Amino acid sequence: MARKSRKKKIGVSPGSLIYVGDKTDEPVMIDILTYDEQQVTEKADVSVADIPDLKDGSAVTWINVSGIHNMEVIGKIGRRFHLHPLLLEDVVNTQHRAKIDDYEDYLFIVLKMIFMGPDDPTRLQYEHVCLILGRNYLISFQEREGDVFQPVRERIKKDKGRIRKFGAGYLAYALMDMLVDHYFLVLEKLGDDIESLQEKALERPDRKTLAAIHAARHEVVHLRKIIWPLREMMNGLLRGESSLIEGHVLIYIHDVYDHVIQVIDTVEIYRDLLADVLDSYMSSVSQKMNETMKVLTVMATLFIPLTFFAGVYGMNFTYMPELDWQYGYPVFWMVALVIFVSMVVWFKTRKWL
Repeated sequence: MARKSRKKKIGVSPGSLIYVGDKTDEPVMIDILTYDEQQVTEKADVSVADIPDLKDGSAVTWINVSGIHNMEVIGKIGRRFHLHPLLLEDVVNTQHRAKIDDYEDYLFIVLKMIFMGPDDPTRLQYEHVCLILGRNYLISFQEREGDVFQPVRERIKKDKGRIRKFGAGYLAYALMDMLVDHYFLVLEKLGDDIESLQEKALERPDRKTLAAIHAARHEVVHLRKIIWPLREMMNGLLRGESSLIEGHVLIYIHDVYDHVIQVIDTVEIYRDLLADVLDSYMSSVSQKMNETMKVLTVMATLFIPLTFFAGVYGMNFTYMPELDWQYGYPVFWMVALVIFVSMVVWFKTRKWL
């Protein structure tokens, strides 16, 4: 679906609002949370016209937009806050990688929210998240309603921690920190799945296990593709000289950067582990094949002398003394049985059986 939408962007002028992502009929939800050290005000499901003017002051306003598929609403928000057209183009492009752009009056940050799907907890789902950080406000865009930011909202409402005492820059840090911390939960679940696949690769190396290994490798490669640009983005945020990020907030952002490095290292470890799991699977399959071929070879070898005798006495020669001998048939079976048992005993001593 996203590829078809991307084709629509070819040839259009820069800054054109074309949604690149999965189609949805969900309504766009705009929630506003305004707070300072003394009080918190919350408004849910408001229209663009109801968004208050963001004047300079001590209060911080967090505007959360759930749904970026409605170009009319996104355009109204852009005009309301005088946002750059190229910024809005990146907001509605769900395939965009993590990055940070400095527009002097505000910072534009692109991130990815990763979580386990509610319908299929074994598959990862990715959501496009954009943050616009201003002097005393923060606008967050996400693809649909529901996110991992609820703990941040609870901290604001219950006045826990430093979030009510610091400005919008600290709020941006809190949201980024929550996203990155949620990566660890996803990686923990993915690590458990890889351990399970490793056991299955050794014990039950069937086609279903092979398909699960390839699916896990695909997930890790996709995860690596999404997380690696986050390191560059965090570096740009730390090296930037924007006055929108206070000096005391940079210390906390550096902690998020350290967490990003840990996530990247974990993803690389999982990538190597899955390569080892695939090798273990192939080794197990090869070992089982060798065991099967060994059994078949031993069985064929045991019947070689019996086949030889049956072939000799099955020839149509007229003068074969043993054919007229009254004990020929039982002697034949006695000799065949002695040879068969002798070969089995010999194979046992050689540990081929």
